[in-house]
Amino acid sequence: MLNTTILAALGGMEIAVILVIVLLLFGGKKIPELMKGLGKGIKEFKDGKDGLDEDEPIDRNRTNTNKPL
Repeated sequence: MLNTTILAALGGMEIAVILVIVLLLFGGKKIPELMKGLGKGIKEFKDGKDGLDEDEPIDRNRTNTNKPL
């Protein structure tokens, strides 16, 4: 509830100011590296959640075949 209230309070100008501050803090070259790392982290999290190993080929269309112990 609180998160949606905070997001609703942010207008276009506030978001622009936040983006400028982030750009000044990290610089133009560092931001793509941060986003790439964030994307890899999200992908690894989703793969781990689905129970995939690095050696196993990724098949996103398969159904969950995990059986309870």
